[in-house]
Amino acid sequence: MLFKFKSQAAADVIMLQQTAEELLKIIGKPASATGIVTVAQVPGAVAALRQEIERREALGQGQAAATEAEQVVAADFLSAEPISLRQRATPFIELLEVSAAAGKDVVWGV
Repeated sequence: MLFKFKSQAAADVIMLQQTAEELLKIIGKPASATGIVTVAQVPGAVAALRQEIERREALGQGQAAATEAEQVVAADFLSAEPISLRQRATPFIELLEVSAAAGKDVVWGV
């Protein structure tokens, strides 16, 4: 399943369910079929994501373990290195920040 995060201020961000659920958990949102991050919630959400990124990188866990599906896809490429949380979260963080600057909420599943 895919999650599509939308805002009236920026392009959609689409990600796999596992990644979306991880990011939503970090920001304290339920990984439900629909949801919203309000403008007022953005600073806390971005801070939580950045804090978790820094924590994992400090522990040497910046890279998530590749799922079975990712391993199959990665086998087709020269480098099969896992993708870090920083890489996975950056488009979502940018969407949150651009949306908040424009005074728009970020939603999914609607």
